[in-house]
Amino acid sequence: MTVLTIDNIDLKNKTVLARLDLNSPLGKMGELLDTLRIEENAKTVKELSNKGAKVVIIAHQGRPGDKEFTSLAVHAKTLEYYTKKIVTYIDDLSGSVAKHYIKLMRPGEIILLENVRFNSEELLDNHHDHSKTHMVRNLSPLIDYYINDAFAVSHRNHASIVGFPRLLPSIAGRIMQKEIEILTKVQKNPEKPCVLVFGGSKIKDTLNVIQKMFENNSADKALLSGVVAILFLKAKGIKVGNKVKALLKEKSTTNDILKARELMTKYNEKIILPIDVALDVSGKRENINIEQLPTEYNISDIGDKTIKLFENEIKLAKTIIANGPAGYFEKPPFDKGTKKILTAIANTKTLSVIGGGHTAMAAKSLGIIDDLSHISTGGGAFILFMTGTPLPGIVALIESKKKYSKDYQYKNNINDLLIIPEEKL
Repeated sequence: MTVLTIDNIDLKNKTVLARLDLNSPLGKMGELLDTLRIEENAKTVKELSNKGAKVVIIAHQGRPGDKEFTSLAVHAKTLEYYTKKIVTYIDDLSGSVAKHYIKLMRPGEIILLENVRFNSEELLDNHHDHSKTHMVRNLSPLIDYYINDAFAVSHRNHASIVGFPRLLPSIAGRIMQKEIEILTKVQKNPEKPCVLVFGGSKIKDTLNVIQKMFENNSADKALLSGVVAILFLKAKGIKVGNKVKALLKEKSTTNDILKARELMTKYNEKIILPIDVALDVSGKRENINIEQLPTEYNISDIGDKTIKLFENEIKLAKTIIANGPAGYFEKPPFDKGTKKILTAIANTKTLSVIGGGHTAMAAKSLGIIDDLSHISTGGGAFILFMTGTPLPGIVALIESKKKYSKDYQYKNNINDLLIIPEEKL
């Protein structure tokens, strides 16, 4: 199946509603601590403006109840900086003020509407018909095309993701296009050997990706660190200590341990676990071999021997898929494992795909982003795509193309359609 992209449609003088993912970490004063997502989205916005489209942007920041649940005023200024264009912030989402500004727009102009999550209908349950929400019904009559460039939230069945494609011809933005193309390649037909480098604490998701990619014979090895590795050590029968055991109880279930044990049985030679770990002993880093476990201290990183082991495996890879930090990256000296692994990946110059917000932030702090092939904007969406799970946002684009095939103003050449694997439907 296919979806349309910006390349396929003539957008000159058209009013487009671009759903972006501008969600960013904020400081105590509401300042943006990281602008990576906004930088990437700015490229799509600038291109749309240069093509003569009237660009209406919708996005979210935080969740109701969070400290980071704020308006998008600062995001508009940051978009201005990266697009080098005027971005008008409207503190209204779909009311009379927003509609008034949209009607007055000229080709090339850009406006950013209020946080979509200020609208309670945005987060309604999955069974709700989001095309009937006030936001979708109020804005749709003013829009020619809906553009989804928010891959990172396309696993959410939210009104701004799945509601508009039911009422409007819809296309994929540049970020969405790139994510689908690259992730499909590494999932389906990676250059071998393909090595998974997984850390962090998202146990269930990581187990699913490992299982999927081993079953498909897409991945050759999995280098595990973080809480994920501790789970596998416990699954092997290694006693880790009471503090670490409590952490595992918080982050995983009995079924997770059973699944890890099953994966170890089937793919023992493919799964590479730490041979030593770094303990947090009063804030100092102390390495011990796995054979020296259990411990009364927290395991806060992989050990130096494991770092060397993983570096050597990474050098041999032709494709690398990495997700999740190796340890407590925010707490030196337990950032060593994450730094060393990411640097090793950057030095390979082979196809490398990095997923997850924490991993991306770590790569940015090291100044190695340009040395990595692709940094996915998605966390949960990245993981689910890699497991072959249909993403509601992508499914909505496919269905919209079918429903409104006669309503698109195509360019002369529409051969370059974005192909979606059947299992994503």
